[in-house]
Amino acid sequence: MTRTIQQLFDLQGKTALVTGGSRGLGLQMAHALGEAGARIMLSSRKAADLEEATAELQAAGIDARWIAADCAKEADIERLGRETLERMGDIDILVNNAGATWGAPAEDHPLDAWDKVMNLNVRGYFLLSQYVAKHSMIARKRGSILNVASIAGLGGNPVGMQTIAYNTSKGAVINFTRALAGEWGRYGIRVNAICPGFFPSKMTKGLLQALGEDKLRAHAPLNRLGDDEDLKGLSVLLASDAGKHITGQYVAVDGGVSALVGG
Repeated sequence: MTRTIQQLFDLQGKTALVTGGSRGLGLQMAHALGEAGARIMLSSRKAADLEEATAELQAAGIDARWIAADCAKEADIERLGRETLERMGDIDILVNNAGATWGAPAEDHPLDAWDKVMNLNVRGYFLLSQYVAKHSMIARKRGSILNVASIAGLGGNPVGMQTIAYNTSKGAVINFTRALAGEWGRYGIRVNAICPGFFPSKMTKGLLQALGEDKLRAHAPLNRLGDDEDLKGLSVLLASDAGKHITGQYVAVDGGVSALVGG
């Protein structure tokens, strides 16, 4: 029997682990998955931020919990995966969102800052995906991994950003997504990437000030920045059976910026 659209998008009975989930895009995606019925495990480095974010989700009627962990550290990643499985059972949805950036001209970019960005934005995604797949998804022949990339991984250097390590890492995330989807499709694991454009957040505050929010709005065909709803629909599509035939894809959510030549 063919399911209805409501049934296809329903995440009741599913468990989602969301890294970088205490604020910004990660918290928005956690809201979306929770509103669709999933149980949520949030993770970020700071317990106080996680407590506040979890309380916000719970106030919205979402079953949410938290674990503090640094996804740049292998030991923390293993602990995060293990404790999530112990406390919530199998992981159906993994959102790799924890990330870092660094602003500096390429010729002066510090090596330790390069390593910091790469360790969290690329190595951390790989290690957590590997752990969750090996300990939960592969044996059950199902799962959905959502990697948060960026339009900075599509266009090289949109609107004059001086964030060479970040841009490089997000380009790597896109090809990591495609390669992993090709390899893990035989296990029923879908792997997709979301490429946000400019969204106001704590991480982007300095960049938006430097580049000018009005300038960035004017550069987008829709003449706007992203808001607190703009990732919700795509997140649920890619996490749910509504997207069960979608894997290895990357989708820009950017108001049309990446559609422009040289965008």
